Amino acid sequence: MRAESLVKEVMARFTKGRYQTREILPLKKSKETNKIQVKEFINEIVILARLNHENVVKLLGCCLETPVPILVYEFITRGTLFHRIHGDGRQKFVLSWEDRLRIAAETAGALAYLHSAGDPPIIHGDVKSMNILLDDKFTAKVSDFGASRLVPLNQMQLSTLVQGTFGYIDPEYMQTRQLSDKSDVYSFGAVLVELLTGKKIYSDDRPEERKNMAKYFVLSMKQNRLFDVLEDEVMHGGNHTQLQGVANLAEQCLRLNGEERPTMREVAVEVRLLTRTWSW
Repeated sequence: MRAESLVKEVMARFTKGRYQTREILPLKKSKETNKIQVKEFINEIVILARLNHENVVKLLGCCLETPVPILVYEFITRGTLFHRIHGDGRQKFVLSWEDRLRIAAETAGALAYLHSAGDPPIIHGDVKSMNILLDDKFTAKVSDFGASRLVPLNQMQLSTLVQGTFGYIDPEYMQTRQLSDKSDVYSFGAVLVELLTGKKIYSDDRPEERKNMAKYFVLSMKQNRLFDVLEDEVMHGGNHTQLQGVANLAEQCLRLNGEERPTMREVAVEVRLLTRTWSW
């Protein structure tokens, strides 16, 4: 396998490589060689080796004996959901409401699989639009399991150092350092807000009350101003039942008390039902 190009990603670097079959593959390389980074890579291998789901990125191989650890993944051609929503600095992409809703359903299904089908269950720990990849058909692939945790069957929560991305991190987790499946639910709620509003989940460039879009979205819902914050593409592409249904679901996921949030399985069922509601 030989390196051909280096593409910047958030937590690591992906290099396109080729096997003798000429199939393009991304290589995830640590930015630096340290014990913490290597531990995260090994953790990702352990997690991904347990998974087999159409909406979870596939790990094809790894090499930890090189100076810089390398993980080899299936090549996902359309990049991240983050860039499809917000653009890549050079162009603004159009992502239809139908695609957004389907991506939400696929992502929810993958997270429900992690929480309920694993033995033991798995908490992703860093759900965000940057960690949702899209293939040729815009099928969602949940990725980056460096912060993920296996949950012993007799435990509901895990005590950890707080990891994640600001704006997506469960506030309850930040306060207690107790990571649970409901932490992923909160983060998924933030992704729903991105899909609905087309806004980055956090930005210092916005007025104070709008810097954290998840909080502003919940406030807008309480003030019955949902349709003031929706992106035009979403407003024109979705029907009232769908938009209100997804918005209500996002609000439930973003509740500050984790016990009041739905499970990912409940979320997945609800989003899947909403994908079937196209009449006005």
